[in-house]
Amino acid sequence: MKTIAKIQNNIINMIAIKTVLIAVLFFTITQITAQSENQKAKEITVSSSLGTLKQINAGLLNVGYTEAGPSNGQPVILLHGWPYDIHSYNEVVPILVSKGYRVITPYLRGFGTTRFLSKDTFRNGQQAALAKDIMDFMDALKIDKAIIGGFDWGARTAVVMAALWPERLQGLVSVSGYLVVNLEANLKPLPPKAELGWWYQYYFATERGKLGYTQNTYEFNKQIWKLASPLWNFDKATYDQTAQSFDNSDHVAIVIHNYRWRQSLEAGESKYDSLEKRLASRPAITVPTITIASDFDGANADGKAYADKYIGKYEHRVLNGIGHNVPQEDPKAFAKAIIDVAAFAKEK
Repeated sequence: MKTIAKIQNNIINMIAIKTVLIAVLFFTITQITAQSENQKAKEITVSSSLGTLKQINAGLLNVGYTEAGPSNGQPVILLHGWPYDIHSYNEVVPILVSKGYRVITPYLRGFGTTRFLSKDTFRNGQQAALAKDIMDFMDALKIDKAIIGGFDWGARTAVVMAALWPERLQGLVSVSGYLVVNLEANLKPLPPKAELGWWYQYYFATERGKLGYTQNTYEFNKQIWKLASPLWNFDKATYDQTAQSFDNSDHVAIVIHNYRWRQSLEAGESKYDSLEKRLASRPAITVPTITIASDFDGANADGKAYADKYIGKYEHRVLNGIGHNVPQEDPKAFAKAIIDVAAFAKEK
């Protein structure tokens, strides 16, 4: 009997030890996970001029964004492009904050601290998806209406929002005008000189291009900066501040899909079909708008190619000696456009 009792005691002791070990292991894993999450949050160093870096669940995403200015100020949402990020607005934000605006600069999907909530969500870069992201973002922040400004992908997203949900925009500032993608039109070849300007899109159409972008993201995007803004003498610190946002696990997938979708080489998602159908009809923009052109726009800098698409209060401005990254190259001009379009909205 004593032997049996001893065996039982040994078994009980072993169970107790295992229980303690499991608890310790669980605690250790939890701590490591927490530390890992904290490290992720610290990966991005954001300029203090943009305000406070925050995160919020919105639609399919956990969106990283900065916010500055009074909470009761008129909301202004500034959208970046590729290969740029929220730091394009480093000097724009303080100007707007000084005028009493509430300025919000989100990272688009695939950039910075913005992450998909589910690993199973298709990494879609089509225009309707990006625009819906910002609508979901506004809903999450309980913003009914805002002035939206952007360039490159950000301008396209802003124009798409204005076309599909005009009731949610108080005003629009769009660099390079009416950038809504027309898939049918994109199938038609351009003159050789014009085709040359889109070399990277054709590069991305290949598996070599996808691999090349994956392996050389930092240098590739720096080259795009130089080509798109040849007169802008940015330094390494300026580029590096933005380049950290490319270190996002979804970045390559979103960029590659975006450009392949534009050439009808990869499909979008069917849930956006109705929105894309509306966009294919090239709807007019009724929202008060200021468009901005720069040297990057070449022959289209005069804005005549898209002026008739803006049927509300509208003005077009041309910035000479400025490249594609307008808000970072000429922050005063971009900020003035935001302020002026806000005045347009009040006149409406």
